[in-house]
Amino acid sequence: MHIARKRFGQNFLVDQQIIRDIIFAIGPTENDVMVEIGPGLGALTRPLLEKLAHLHVVEIDRDIVKRLHGEFSPKHLTIHEADALKFDFASIGDRFRIVGNLPYNISTPLLFHLSEFSAQVIDMHFMLQKEVVERMVADPGTKDYGRLSVMLQYSFDMEYMFTVPPEAFRPAPKVESAIVRMIPIPAPIHPVQDYPLFAKIVAAGFGQRRKTLRNTLHEFLSAEDFSCLEIDPQRRAESLPGAEFVRIANYVSNKTQ
Repeated sequence: MHIARKRFGQNFLVDQQIIRDIIFAIGPTENDVMVEIGPGLGALTRPLLEKLAHLHVVEIDRDIVKRLHGEFSPKHLTIHEADALKFDFASIGDRFRIVGNLPYNISTPLLFHLSEFSAQVIDMHFMLQKEVVERMVADPGTKDYGRLSVMLQYSFDMEYMFTVPPEAFRPAPKVESAIVRMIPIPAPIHPVQDYPLFAKIVAAGFGQRRKTLRNTLHEFLSAEDFSCLEIDPQRRAESLPGAEFVRIANYVSNKTQ
């Protein structure tokens, strides 16, 4: 029996109806090139392989890797023993799908890492902490809207699929989970000229949520700049749609050239 390891954020999915619902949401077809992050004890791996000719998995736990090698043939399963946070997903191929029950303790940095491969990704289906999914899909002006919302919504269309209760896992986590679908946007309607600058401005904007844009973005914008952009410096970051952050970033980029 495998003991769930806290340092890897392991909670194993055991509810068969939830597993069927997730597989249905993913909709795998035989020739899909797919990679599963954190296969664990194979709750999704087995039903995925009933639909797929081949599956890639990324797993950091050596005991689980050993178990996977013992259960599955290399003809059907390619095991990448690696940290998903450092793994080069582009090595899977040109166009591929990603699925996984993501470890809650690294979900945000992992989502940002996966964003780097959006040009190669067809879609992504993940189980995450419910509150993380709520932040991902949040609208401007709501309590859940923040840096994660703006950054991910720039690159992906996202849909909250359904909620997964704690009792669907062993051990049961203290929080609810949710399934999210992420489809890369091939060409953003409002493209940024300098993505690292955009990321910096968004991070600064939400760095101190209770402060106004005049305070949080003082490093990037003067009173005159706010006037040129026709943005009230007394507003807070959570009131700004993603397109406004893009407009600010492009303005700053053009100003510094």
